[in-house]
Amino acid sequence: MEVILLKDVKSLGKKGDVVKVSDGYARNFILPKKLGVEATKQSLHELKLQKDAEDRRNKEILDQARELGKKLEASTVKLQIKAGEGGRTFGSISTKEIATSLKEQAGIDIDRKKIQLSDPIKNVGSYTVGVKLHPEITANIKVVVEAV
Repeated sequence: MEVILLKDVKSLGKKGDVVKVSDGYARNFILPKKLGVEATKQSLHELKLQKDAEDRRNKEILDQARELGKKLEASTVKLQIKAGEGGRTFGSISTKEIATSLKEQAGIDIDRKKIQLSDPIKNVGSYTVGVKLHPEITANIKVVVEAV
């Protein structure tokens, strides 16, 4: 019997997969636990429509991430912090400060967890910081740290 999986089933397949299983396994395990439905012509058509809608949605999200990436590439964030001799700062610049400054200066609201900063910024200068907008898209913003 062919079954369309509604949820991920270990050692059988992922959600949306059409798999062939024995009749007893389908009747006694898959169907009663609502892990899948029988693969009829109607259910296969519905699955195709769902996948098409999901692909369209993913494409829109990817396009939005590209547009936001272009805006971020064009923007520069300026931060001011107290500094001592040699440009060494008192404290550090973290992703939280970068996110709030980006929102204030450029009007772009980014979650601080998406900003990829390997170590906090502890010196005055210009830095390039990555922002992961989508699994396929990472934009770079320029962060300028000035001494007060």
